[in-house]
Amino acid sequence: MTDPTGRNRLDEEQSPYLRQHADNPVNWQPWDDAALDAARERDVPIFLSIGYSACHWCHVMADESFEDDIVAEVLNDEFVSIKVDREERPDLDGVYQSICQLVSGRGGWPLSVWLTPEGKPFFVGTYFPPESRQGMPGFLDLLRDLSRSWEEDRDEIENRADQWTAAVRDELEDTPDQPGELDDADDLLGSAAQAALRSADREYGGFGSGGPKFPQPTRLDLLMRAYARSGRDQSLAVVTETLDAMASGGLYDHVGGGFHRYATDRDWTVPHFEKMLYDNAELSRVYLDAYRLTGRPRYATVAQETLAFVERELTHDDGGFYSTLDAQSEGEEGKFYVWTPDSVREAVDDETTADLVCDRYGIAKSGNFEGGTTVLTLAESVENLADEYDLGEDEVEEHLMEARTALYEARTERERPARDEKILAGWNGLMISGFAAGAQTLDPALATTGENALSFVREHLWDESEKRLSRRFKSGDVKGSGYLEDYAFLARGAFDLYQATGDVGHLAFALDLARVIEAEFWDSEEKTLYFTPESGETLVARPQERRDQSTPSSLGVAVSVLLDLDHFAPDAEFGHIAEQVLSTHANRLRGSPLEHGSLVLAAEKRSRGALELTVAADELPEEWWEALASRYLPATILTRRPKTDDQLETWLETLELDEAPPIWAGREAVDDDPTVYACENFTCSPPQTDIRSALEWALENGSENGDEN
Repeated sequence: MTDPTGRNRLDEEQSPYLRQHADNPVNWQPWDDAALDAARERDVPIFLSIGYSACHWCHVMADESFEDDIVAEVLNDEFVSIKVDREERPDLDGVYQSICQLVSGRGGWPLSVWLTPEGKPFFVGTYFPPESRQGMPGFLDLLRDLSRSWEEDRDEIENRADQWTAAVRDELEDTPDQPGELDDADDLLGSAAQAALRSADREYGGFGSGGPKFPQPTRLDLLMRAYARSGRDQSLAVVTETLDAMASGGLYDHVGGGFHRYATDRDWTVPHFEKMLYDNAELSRVYLDAYRLTGRPRYATVAQETLAFVERELTHDDGGFYSTLDAQSEGEEGKFYVWTPDSVREAVDDETTADLVCDRYGIAKSGNFEGGTTVLTLAESVENLADEYDLGEDEVEEHLMEARTALYEARTERERPARDEKILAGWNGLMISGFAAGAQTLDPALATTGENALSFVREHLWDESEKRLSRRFKSGDVKGSGYLEDYAFLARGAFDLYQATGDVGHLAFALDLARVIEAEFWDSEEKTLYFTPESGETLVARPQERRDQSTPSSLGVAVSVLLDLDHFAPDAEFGHIAEQVLSTHANRLRGSPLEHGSLVLAAEKRSRGALELTVAADELPEEWWEALASRYLPATILTRRPKTDDQLETWLETLELDEAPPIWAGREAVDDDPTVYACENFTCSPPQTDIRSALEWALENGSENGDEN
């Protein structure tokens, strides 16, 4: 048999990250049976390198080490080297990131792991420089040391690998012998919010006392929910301080819209410039919720510009959403996004307008970034500029709008950052929810973009006959079984689209996805939902994703969407599964509620119950849409149904239901007029033909589900 590890095999892959390494002198392998079998046959360790296409330090390590012929010789002779795109294989990344966290207290990318041929880890780290510095071993020296240890201290390495594998199994697979109860979910939400407040940076916004600073959308969700329930102004203050800081700083692209991955500093000035689909999905939704809660127009504008950026720059012609934009262009990080006074004046003809834009966005000769360039921030208010230039505020706004258009057009002439055109089912689900939120808050027409993306995923990644979802589409190639995040995030997106449009087909698809969650991810003995499907590949541990990370916890999102869908399929096990999962992890949630924010929000929803708004109408009246768009309504189900029960029969056939679920049963339109029924905690309002009356009933009957602007 020919040894497949005698050459670099990444040119056979579709992942842009893997293809970036196809020309390395390292004989990289994808993670597959051929590579794993070769490691066992050669009896050599595996060097596993995990990253993603927009990862800056992945590029650095590639340039410094993986392009080096001497490093490549050692890797090729002494190891089987495997490259993994963490966006394609979040299961592998989750397992080995966990051991990195357990051993070193930190993680990140590139993730560098050395494994036995059986996949058990025995050494782990992230970025390694080519030569030793700042306490980090040089990569080449480390390779030689590990190769020597494999030959001379094999028993010690095997023993360590067994210990680390046992530790990661305990961390990822553990479920308690004695489940807890979550009757105190309101207190749990309060505890999570208090923990978020303690970690808040009240001077610069965000969380943590220094840099780097990451967007933390789930923490903002917790604080907004806590404010809606308790009215504590401090929670709302931290939300607005953080949203204002992110939207004013360099994290936000003031020319083209959308958010970068994170800020490298405490005051949000200089970002790490990659743009991720999931960040823009979650942040657009959070800004829309904050707009509904506070009425601040700036939040609506930021959300609208972010959705426009995604539609313009991260959308496939046929509808799906791409994954990322790189941080680099022309070999330099941020070059596409930064400005100098001279480059502004080249783009903006009018001298006064150029001066205004430089003052507004802090563009100075000294710069705030490398080479005297400037990352745009909101450095001066419109009011102050109006006074300084003796102009009206409307005139200043007009000049700035013209300038932004000119800067955008000038920027299109620059070399663009590379785009990772993988279309991932789960990340598309998050972005579909973002567009659904935009349709419910800003403009119903925004639902079309979300619907196009859902249609793309259903056409290319959903097998209707097998009722199974694949993970990734790229250039016609489909790869990988879906993980819990794919099913849960996409079910959430489909259900949100149903709420925004009333299209029962979206609800039917959400129910199909939920049924697979039960069949493939639910373990009735351990009473939990695992991240990997039961029919999937067996790894050294079967992970659960309890904590929120750069994306929300798939376990938390799954529990939340199962609770919602239980209203439509009461004969299914959705509600029971959600309750069992929350009971299983109750003590973890009490012990560290902030780390498990999505699960805490699901627990609070389950404890308090959702506010149900059932609308019997062919179309949502415009004034009803306006009333709902102006209210922050967490844990609310907006469900549509036909006006009469006779018309409802065709919907039930679509949903494969024998009878109308209680949320629809008997809730017909009154006198053929659009009618709404508000229900909470097993109590329902009389049928209302005015949506505001129904919302007032909900508030008067104990619901704290909304603030009106």
